[in-house]
Amino acid sequence: MSDRRGKAAGVPSATRRTIGQAIRCEGIGLHTGQPVAMTLLPAAPGTGIVFRRTDIEGDAGILPARWDRVTQTMHATLLSNPAGTTLSTVEHVMAALAGLGIDDILIAVDGPELPIMDGSSEPFVFLLESAGLHDSELPRRYLRVRRTVSITEGSKSASLSPADHFSVSVEIDFGNTAVARQSGAVVVDETSFKGQISRARTFGFLEEVNYLRANGLALGGSLDNAVVVSGQSVMNPEGLRFDDEFVRHKILDCIGDLYLAGGPILGAFHGVKSGHALNNKLLRAVFADPANYEWVEASASVSTGAPMDLPAVAARA
Repeated sequence: MSDRRGKAAGVPSATRRTIGQAIRCEGIGLHTGQPVAMTLLPAAPGTGIVFRRTDIEGDAGILPARWDRVTQTMHATLLSNPAGTTLSTVEHVMAALAGLGIDDILIAVDGPELPIMDGSSEPFVFLLESAGLHDSELPRRYLRVRRTVSITEGSKSASLSPADHFSVSVEIDFGNTAVARQSGAVVVDETSFKGQISRARTFGFLEEVNYLRANGLALGGSLDNAVVVSGQSVMNPEGLRFDDEFVRHKILDCIGDLYLAGGPILGAFHGVKSGHALNNKLLRAVFADPANYEWVEASASVSTGAPMDLPAVAARA
């Protein structure tokens, strides 16, 4: 799985984007198993991505989508704020926002976890596109990686290297199971995300279910919202959406986790057996040294409809 559509692939857009109108959905939390309603609302240019727990009053319910607000990464990415409010499983929504190039949005949710829907980002892509995509005149802000940053933990690793677009390559290895060893790579833009990544579902192993549920996880998991693997078999009657759906979903998770950087990335990610924890540790390592990165701003005069070899950017102080 790779993107070879030529120099137009991965071309960054020039201006910030939100949605045209509010749109609502209902579902259940993958880990809590509780019903949850989520409303996506337009936001003014420069707002960023902000979650709001409507079941908690005032500012205590506000959770900005940022890497430094991630406080737990066990089987999902969880955000917290200083008031102790948490929101879990944000990565699939974040991936959809990244894939569609949405910078500014308010996401209202009435519980501690976002709805899992079918276990992929496709339902969120549908909702966002149904609400309409609205481009502003405010230049888009990018995180440009200036030098390679790597994190290694045993056989696991994750790195970000300088590049003029955003790409993700991932290798996974689950041994003697139906998942086995897979690798995939994609230059991330709206077309490649929607066509190659967004439909890939989360997955888990049947033998882990009792352990997860004993620890308060996967209480809402089912064959309707996850691919369940038992040894060499996939238990879902409909089978897989892609032969390599497992690694595609890992790529989806990376895209969502990395969008917590606070803006789109100009850099190449490579992960080996990486997950939510390592993805977040990588962002923390990037931001730990100002020499690793710079914020750049796309020129508002650049047409987003014309292919460019490089984005027109200016350094941001």
